[in-house]
Amino acid sequence: MRPQILRNNRFLPVLLLVCFFGFVGCKSTKTIAGGDSNLKLSAKQLIKENQKNAPDFKTLQSKLKITYTEGDKKQSHTVSYRMEKDKVLWLSAAFGIIRAKITPESVAFYNKLDNTYFEGDFEYFSKLLGTDLDFKKVQNIILGEALFNLQDENYKLSLFEGNYLLQPKSQRELFEIFFHIDPALFKVTRQELSQIKEQRQLLIDYLAYQKVNNQALPEHVKVIAVEGAEEMIAELEFKSIVLNEALRFPFKIPSGFKKIEL
Repeated sequence: MRPQILRNNRFLPVLLLVCFFGFVGCKSTKTIAGGDSNLKLSAKQLIKENQKNAPDFKTLQSKLKITYTEGDKKQSHTVSYRMEKDKVLWLSAAFGIIRAKITPESVAFYNKLDNTYFEGDFEYFSKLLGTDLDFKKVQNIILGEALFNLQDENYKLSLFEGNYLLQPKSQRELFEIFFHIDPALFKVTRQELSQIKEQRQLLIDYLAYQKVNNQALPEHVKVIAVEGAEEMIAELEFKSIVLNEALRFPFKIPSGFKKIEL
């Protein structure tokens, strides 16, 4: 599929979640170069190797540069990003002008530029992306993990452009899902979720991985959301990571703000 250019703000609410779709690097990190490929694994062996490389930490904080492209317009912003694994994801622009907080129970953000806020759950974003979205799935994307637990169903395996390609033996009725996995690092290099009838597609490309505290984590992530002739692109670049320090996640919706109904 070669999507056309986005001409309205259809995907702008998704950008909030896209802001969480990445991981971060620091001065002590090193981009991981591909080693020797192993293209002889079975699907079960590949899944096992992939899960051996799952990241393990408690907290993370960083600076996150987000480049958002809509048609011929491009915007770049650097924000503060924090997370406590399995509990909370938090993002704040300079001076707290825009702030967001995601927990397993809720999605919330506010914008001081127009005095608006949103407070709800994942239902709207699930409908927009065409799949049940929850905290765990968002976190998986952040960590370069498969959107769905690869141990929950049977997969068939093939090779595509030098990578492994995993897809369910029985694709879902509402959408199709594909996972591209590097044969040397055993990390996800692309996730594809397609709704052919609705002309919807979500692509998450992990363009580079890096080593942080002996863990392979995404370094450069590109997210593309497509619906018909509309397209949203967000690229994420990550700096100044600190792991496993005590963090705060301040969030309070200012009084007098108007609630957004998505």
